[in-house]
Amino acid sequence: MLSTQTRPARTLRPFRDLVTRIEERPDERLSYLDQALFLGLRATGQAAVMQCVWIYDRAVDFDGLRRFHLNFGYGLAGRRIEPSPLPFGRHRWVSSLGPPSRIDVEETPRPRSELSDWIDERAQLPVDPEWGPAWHLGVLPMTDGSTAVSLVGSHCIGDGGGALLTVFNAVTGNTPDFGYPMPGARTRLRGIAADARQTLRDAPEIGRTLVAAAKLAYRRRKDFARGGTSEAAATGRDEHVVVPAVSLFVDGDEWDARAEALGGNSYSLLAGFGAMLSERIGRHQPGSGPVPFIIPINDRTLEDTRANAVMLANARIDPDGVTQDLTAARAAIKQALKAMREEPDETLALLPLTPFIPKRAVKSTADVAFGFSDLPVSCSNLGELPPEIGRVDGTDADYVILRGVDRYIPRSVLEQRRGLLTVIGARVGGKMSIAVIGYQPGTTNSKPRLRELTTAALADFGLTATVI
Repeated sequence: MLSTQTRPARTLRPFRDLVTRIEERPDERLSYLDQALFLGLRATGQAAVMQCVWIYDRAVDFDGLRRFHLNFGYGLAGRRIEPSPLPFGRHRWVSSLGPPSRIDVEETPRPRSELSDWIDERAQLPVDPEWGPAWHLGVLPMTDGSTAVSLVGSHCIGDGGGALLTVFNAVTGNTPDFGYPMPGARTRLRGIAADARQTLRDAPEIGRTLVAAAKLAYRRRKDFARGGTSEAAATGRDEHVVVPAVSLFVDGDEWDARAEALGGNSYSLLAGFGAMLSERIGRHQPGSGPVPFIIPINDRTLEDTRANAVMLANARIDPDGVTQDLTAARAAIKQALKAMREEPDETLALLPLTPFIPKRAVKSTADVAFGFSDLPVSCSNLGELPPEIGRVDGTDADYVILRGVDRYIPRSVLEQRRGLLTVIGARVGGKMSIAVIGYQPGTTNSKPRLRELTTAALADFGLTATVI
């Protein structure tokens, strides 16, 4: 995800630089992290997707939308994954330029009250980074004359920062071609020979990583031991869950004024909101101390073609008193970012072992790496974004929703991880857009209930919102 920015001028430059600086043909191999996420998808079936939604209080310009649709299928979105023919080989990117499917326009307009459900429905439609389509675009005309546009893409081809970059490219007419080979360009025998040679060249690095892995496994053996299969999964009695999600829109000036009045900034106010919501939802009980936060920070360089280019900071924020003073939360986030830069996550050193990880180990490894045993809140602030992000048809949308969700997740996984809470914030067109995805075992998990909790948490800070 993109790191927090406070002024448009500071966010526009990275986008424009990224557009013009990626010119040389990149490495066709997936990064180890990207391959790990793809292996996790294949091992668990849990398909994480990125979703952008533009809401217009009128009809959209379909000529502009068609231009966007044609342009979006380039750069990071103009590719798919071709697995190595070797079980331990490095997977590669192959070309898949242009739209993988038509724009899907709903034939029958629906009431505005059904917009949130339609957004969830679009997120549940299949995407596949290997077989395609890796992304799709849909349009919902509504009975009051308004229109919604939904873009959904596999997390295996791009993260939040990558998705925003590709949206920016598509809106501004930039269509970079990374020069990847066509699918099937390598014969199976040539692929086996090339990937075997690459594995031999990587052998020294793999050997060093094995030593590091043994040491880490010993130090964190209790965390790995907590893994296991829930009763529902073991007996086959499981069901798929659409996790409740809501989107809130707060006036940007009011948001900034409240953050300043409390001695904080936009990021600490978003985190403070997340801490209060965690307490209200039951993920953190009153008096039990600071709430653990996972904070994704953009790590995308100017020549970067990684699908997922993020670093993770870890902070703890006490909800007690946060509605009156954000200075402690702001300091905690600042310290977390400093520690992230100075003390890299030791689990990242194990990524060269990704091609050798057996499927049965993928899930428990992810749980340890991302701290699911610690009931964290995932809190991402995308900052103040260029106005082009809100112009899917070439004109400014009235509302823009940016979120990451699981297209498929079994209830057993949610129960084993003891729920989830994700908060994603971004400033687009003068509004603070906040997406909240939450599930708490043992309580009522519904969209109306989540709306109630999120608006109450905002009210704790003296703020009101439009809720979708």
